Amino acid sequence: MATFYIWTIGCQMNKADSRAASEELAKLGYRPVDRAQEADLVILNTCVVRQSAEHRAIGYLNSLKPLKGHDPDARLVVMGCLVGHETLAQLRHRFPYVDAWLKPSDLQGLLDFVYPKGHRQQDALPSQLATPNLELACPSDRGATPVSVFVPVMHGCDHFCTYCIVRLRRGRERSRPIAEVACEVKSLVARGAREVTLLGQNVDSYGHDLRGKPTLADLLRAVHEIEALYRIRFLTSHPGDIRPELIEAVAKLPRVCEHFELPVQSGDDEVLRRMGRSYTVAEYTALIERIRARIPDVSLATDVIVGFPGETEAQFENTRRLLEELRFDVVHIAAYSERPGTPAARLHDDVLPEEKERRRRAIEALQERIAGEMNRQLVGQTIEVLVEKKRKGRWRGRTRTNKLVFFEDEADWRGKLTQVRITWAGPWSLIREVLPRTPPNHRGTENTENR
Repeated sequence: MATFYIWTIGCQMNKADSRAASEELAKLGYRPVDRAQEADLVILNTCVVRQSAEHRAIGYLNSLKPLKGHDPDARLVVMGCLVGHETLAQLRHRFPYVDAWLKPSDLQGLLDFVYPKGHRQQDALPSQLATPNLELACPSDRGATPVSVFVPVMHGCDHFCTYCIVRLRRGRERSRPIAEVACEVKSLVARGAREVTLLGQNVDSYGHDLRGKPTLADLLRAVHEIEALYRIRFLTSHPGDIRPELIEAVAKLPRVCEHFELPVQSGDDEVLRRMGRSYTVAEYTALIERIRARIPDVSLATDVIVGFPGETEAQFENTRRLLEELRFDVVHIAAYSERPGTPAARLHDDVLPEEKERRRRAIEALQERIAGEMNRQLVGQTIEVLVEKKRKGRWRGRTRTNKLVFFEDEADWRGKLTQVRITWAGPWSLIREVLPRTPPNHRGTENTENR
């Protein structure tokens, strides 16, 4: 039996693509292995959104150069955002031992490489990856799947953020029809998934390119009807595209989790303008206030870039003050790194690396304090957790507001909803140390009679 190994770095979209690739290769008779050196087919799914991610991808690719020497028949494929029109010739020259270069999310290209037309039984991808068809059959025989899975609902981005390479590598926005997405979710649920996260580079723009122009709220309502699905999440949002209808859908649909990922990137209007963001600090703050007024228990995550070209100390302090004022549950922090081909690459990168790192650490310390204070308020409370998996003797699950919870117990909790009482809280996770000995009941919730 042929074997394969997939190495993945980067965003949730890459993880979803790797999952889909693994499932399709398994259908073609490939067996996954734990090491590249053991595989007949090695796939690198890459990211270049930050310089550090690109360095990791290039470093790992360099380490695979001896692969062909050990096994001349082994095949090496590189896909993802490392591969672009402007870089392809250079990549081929630099890494002649790579057999195929595929653009982001090009799963059809991968299957065409593995089994060229005329050498395999079907020339099109299965339903969840194929050309839209409103009468899709929803296969349910592809084996077990994780409790929580990512489901791409659109690809690409139409915004022009000056620092971002995603639009250059993934192209313009392309949405999948509601029926197609619902079909894939049904298939995943039939195989054991209990939570789905609907993915898009700018998921709030979902549907504007489809007939009838359905919205993300319409998609949430459709997926909400699927039996045995416990939870629905979505990401990533753009503050300029959030509409009241979406906020209402999150507030009213019980299976949709009360959580928004809303990148702010900077707390200074001039920096936001240079970044190409389509909102002001005041508009962003007003949006957060509207969401919290309508959904009081909502959790909010954001992204911040420090050290953008021209960012002064005063402008950095504006960002720090905004984060102190709005108090997010999670802040993803990155120091600016130039991405070739982006408009920001033409700006003078005048913030020294050590200053970028100082600012990054300052925001990190601030958020550690804020998240710790917010999470400690949960100690003693009873909260619903969806248990995903067991690792190193501890069960791991998440609350509806996307907070990690760990606990120890001998019963099988995988895929179960349970009520846990929080006994310890840190800035990044929560702990419920002891659960009742009574195992989960048949509906997936904990029997609390003996609590």
